[in-house]
Amino acid sequence: MQQKRLQNDREINSRKADVLQDQKWESTPWRKLQVGDIVKVKQDGYFPADLLFIASSNPDGVCYIETANLDGETNLKIRKALEKTWDYLTPDKASEFKGEVQCEQPNNSLYTFTGNLLIENQTLPLSPNQILLRVMMNTMNVPSKRSTLERKLDKLILMLFGTLFLMCLIGAIGSGIFINKKHFYLGLHEGVEKQFNPNNKFVVAVLTMFTLITLYSTIIPISLYVSIEMIKFIQSNQFINNDLHMYHVETNTPALARTSNLNEELGQVEYIFSDKTGTLTRNLMEFFKCSIGGVVYGTGVTEIERGSAQRNGMKLEEVKRSATAVQEKFFNFDDAKLMRGAWRNERDPDICKEFFRCLAICHTVLPEGDESPEKITYQAASPDEAALVTAAKNFGFFFYRRTPTSILVRESHVEKIGNINDVTYEILNVLEFNSTRKRQSVICRYPDGRLILYCKGADTVIYERLAVGNDDIKNLTREHLEQFGSAGLRTLCLAYKNIDTDFYESWNEKFIQAKSSLRDREKKLDEVADLIEEDLVLIGCTAIEDKLQEGVPLCIETLSRGGIKIWVLTGDKMETAINIGYVREVESKGDPVEAARFIREMVKEKLEKCLVEAQTYLHSTDKIKLALVIDGKCLMYALDPALRGTLLDLSLNCSSVICCRVSPLQKAQVTSMVKRDARKITLSIGDGANDVSMIQAAHVGVGISGLEGMQAVMASDFAIAQFRFLTDLLLVHGRWSYLRICKVVTYFFYKNLTFTLTQFWFTFYTGFSGQRFYDDWFQSLYNVIFTALPVIILGLFDKDVNASLSKKYPELYKEGIKDSFFRWRVVGIWAFFAVYQSLVFFSFVTSSSKGAHNSSGKIFGHWDVSTMAFNCVVVAVNLRLLMACNSITRWHHMSIWGSILAWFIFIFVYSGIMTPYDRQENVYFVIYVIMSTIYFYFTLLLVPVVALLGDFIYQGVQRWFFPYDYQIIQEIHRDEPEVSSKTQFVEIGPRMTADEERSYAISQLPRETSRHTGFAFDSPGYESFFASQQGVYAPQKAWDVARRASMKSKTKPHKKK
Repeated sequence: MQQKRLQNDREINSRKADVLQDQKWESTPWRKLQVGDIVKVKQDGYFPADLLFIASSNPDGVCYIETANLDGETNLKIRKALEKTWDYLTPDKASEFKGEVQCEQPNNSLYTFTGNLLIENQTLPLSPNQILLRVMMNTMNVPSKRSTLERKLDKLILMLFGTLFLMCLIGAIGSGIFINKKHFYLGLHEGVEKQFNPNNKFVVAVLTMFTLITLYSTIIPISLYVSIEMIKFIQSNQFINNDLHMYHVETNTPALARTSNLNEELGQVEYIFSDKTGTLTRNLMEFFKCSIGGVVYGTGVTEIERGSAQRNGMKLEEVKRSATAVQEKFFNFDDAKLMRGAWRNERDPDICKEFFRCLAICHTVLPEGDESPEKITYQAASPDEAALVTAAKNFGFFFYRRTPTSILVRESHVEKIGNINDVTYEILNVLEFNSTRKRQSVICRYPDGRLILYCKGADTVIYERLAVGNDDIKNLTREHLEQFGSAGLRTLCLAYKNIDTDFYESWNEKFIQAKSSLRDREKKLDEVADLIEEDLVLIGCTAIEDKLQEGVPLCIETLSRGGIKIWVLTGDKMETAINIGYVREVESKGDPVEAARFIREMVKEKLEKCLVEAQTYLHSTDKIKLALVIDGKCLMYALDPALRGTLLDLSLNCSSVICCRVSPLQKAQVTSMVKRDARKITLSIGDGANDVSMIQAAHVGVGISGLEGMQAVMASDFAIAQFRFLTDLLLVHGRWSYLRICKVVTYFFYKNLTFTLTQFWFTFYTGFSGQRFYDDWFQSLYNVIFTALPVIILGLFDKDVNASLSKKYPELYKEGIKDSFFRWRVVGIWAFFAVYQSLVFFSFVTSSSKGAHNSSGKIFGHWDVSTMAFNCVVVAVNLRLLMACNSITRWHHMSIWGSILAWFIFIFVYSGIMTPYDRQENVYFVIYVIMSTIYFYFTLLLVPVVALLGDFIYQGVQRWFFPYDYQIIQEIHRDEPEVSSKTQFVEIGPRMTADEERSYAISQLPRETSRHTGFAFDSPGYESFFASQQGVYAPQKAWDVARRASMKSKTKPHKKK
């Protein structure tokens, strides 16, 4: 990894940049750049370092940059050089540039910069608009996460170390007691080595302790971690990444597992924290309705309204679209009263005009392409802004050009219907939007010299700054905001203000001083902005629809049936959040919803009251579901350490929680509260930069590759294209991975404990001397060859039910939430049978060998008995894995019987040769000797059967009387063949090559059914036969020919009656 990083660094630092030297541009490697160099960057080039933007080939000193490498955002950003430096463009002029930059200390903020440029005895303020960044200091990598199962595995390993220490301690104490001169036949005289010197029993015990540690070290499954990592890697890269059910055709985006550490964690998620916009919705904003001067415009019906009407038992009639209705990207509006200049006939056309001008002027959108309404495209920082500017265009106020100091708007129907004028508005100041201000303002000068401030923002901040009066419009607009919010629409309020010239000049001086400040610049700018953003006149509000993603309600319902609780964390209004919850089935029909909309001193009282009421509901009524809706202001106080516990208790008593108007930090705090305090396994899913902290705070972070850039994906553990793909990711891959890894871990624990305990029992017969029971090569290859491959196959291909049944019965997922397959009780059962089987292997083989003898009449020796015991261990342990499988494919047979065969091949070769300088004489010719006796075959048949008999009885009793849920489903569908899905192939077919289409078609063909555990499971095979039946070409395979021949031989012709 370090070598690869070094190579990448060398490659990047060797790139060339044009650097000004001696009044000409010289190509220089990036690594030789120094502070103070003047650099020229060409179109589509990369920035070699963090740069100060001085001049551009554009006459207005503007450039457009993409910051995808920094924050994942693909929208173009505008950067504007200081007007003082526009002329420093040519090499001759640029060589004259001399200045000094004063700025803040290096930090990790991408969106803020405080500094000044000292040039020609002037101090000019620098802002992020003049900074071109290459890298971000202290970039936060995706935090290293470990699954809950892995942490529990660590405890199991520590327990095994404790067991190892206890076994060694028993052996050491026993050795100290056993070593005694009375055992004269052992030759324990004065010259004996220290380990067996009876005169110093403490040294004997200590040395024996170290000997036994090496002897019993096989109890620690060192290869377990290697096997698990291999299994997880294949699960991620082959199964999750290549799952066509999680492939999005429209965007050609497959699922992506960015880590393999958390596969099994996907099978234990209990809480999902979801963003709304772009995650549950499409993030395709459409201007849908508006309110102007207290009058509502727009006749459409939203999905939320339809869902609300259905919930109340009403049926909405379809509204016929008028001839003036327009539907295009970002605009879906129908109201003949506003379209095509009809607004001039309204009661107050002047306020309509201000509304449209506010949409056309108050923004930071960049126009691209031909300056015609049909061909122009808008590059916006958010889809909302693009929707508002597109709306202005359709209402007759077409924004088509931007310069650093002005905006050009083509206005229609202003003087009279059909009249068109190109108007230039000089932009004096832009007070930018941020999460604190929640508003954006533009101060512009009309061609006639008037100064106007246009402002748009959240209703809460706009209403705080409105002038006294116009109560009728305020009240009507507030009602309309509530109405739009209830319809699930995103709202913004618009306002304006006429500014006196003298007041503006005075205010602008303060604004320039705040921009030049090196300390607390953002705070001072906000304070200065407050001075002018007051006494505003309300124009109206906009309502934008963000439609649901396909399959979201069904996905949430399915996940809820699986025991997963879904919390929605959104910045929307409370009314929008509640209705969003209903339509997405986060809240069920008829649920009592307690809206916690309280502040400060009332928060504690209300939270406690809500908690008592919730507990009363849950204890008094059956099957009632509660939902908590809480806003950001209340949440700010509720997350205080003193109230955190009450909030958590209340939240956990609710089936769903919706947090509205929350900040990115609050999203992360809520996630951490459930993760750490409630100790529940959490998953966060989002699509934007504001979801990164939430994604990283959860156990599992899922990023959606949407329209808000790729930063959420870059910070996530898994990436999908649509929210509905969570069904397959969790209920199928997550559940299978959890089930498989649990079996792999417990089986590893069992097989190592079984093997080591046979050695431990032998120690009692050797005076605790540390004598080996098995040959060294047996012990070394046990985990590496003779039992390695089957457990990997188990971790890759075992499945209790197929994917369709996993989604049909999502309740199966609850077993993962309860951790049913890796409880200490389960580990204890495996340990019990490991002890039982080890006793069977040792006692049966050693006892039966006492009366056994070879063909020459000699009784079996130590290595004969140990080899026979190892035979039984390898056979029984591999067959025990076969009993643990829910589905058995040819890969299982090949690995299990292949491992047993590998042991016999090894022992035949190993015991058939001998070299003079090794200890191979221990087992020389042993296998040939014992195989020449009936004892070998009798023991090899009887001992594994007796050893596995206990497991067989236990599994039968458990399945019959105490079945798991998946075992019940197996019995219900035991005779049903798996049905292939052809619709998926049709959907993605056009995106695939011919080979990919054929491979996918083959994968959807019927499979061979397994009779194991009385249930039909997938098994590869019969590809050629079924492919030919459905007209799909597939290369014929040897085993297909043999199977088809055997099938024909068993087929009986029907007799005619």
